[in-house]
Amino acid sequence: ICTPQSKAVLCDEAIAALEKSNLLLKGGVGQIRRFLRRVRFSGRKASYIVEARRLFKKNGKIRIKERLTSFNDVYQLREWITKNVKGLGMKESSHFLRNVGLGKNLAILDRHILRKLKEFDVIGEVKSLTKKEYLSIESKMMAFAEGLNISMEELDLLLWSRETGRVFK
Repeated sequence: ICTPQSKAVLCDEAIAALEKSNLLLKGGVGQIRRFLRRVRFSGRKASYIVEARRLFKKNGKIRIKERLTSFNDVYQLREWITKNVKGLGMKESSHFLRNVGLGKNLAILDRHILRKLKEFDVIGEVKSLTKKEYLSIESKMMAFAEGLNISMEELDLLLWSRETGRVFK
């Protein structure tokens, strides 16, 4: 929720501080916003965090795993997340699912990956990503990975680290 148009490292630091303060799961929008000062659109993203908690709450407890595992198809799950979790589009939903071990075949199409896919002639010029364009590029990236005989996860990590010069989560 925090990473769109913000640096992942700063978002990670903010979330770690929220967890340490016990506000990530219990804090209000104002309390959370104070921890998101270095994150763009901190007020909006703080409200998205609070709304996401409500969305995944059942019988007074946050049950993210229960909701996620209720889907049999990761592509349908990503679609549900994109439609229901404010602040998460295709890229962020894919990234979240990868991080929780459910999206190993999903593409995380950020500018770094897109730049590398263009460099390897997997795609042409990309200006903006509609859902249709995202799915098309994801399919091309999957074919590229299969041609290299590596997983999408491995290809993503390789391209991202080659473009940024680092590995982060």
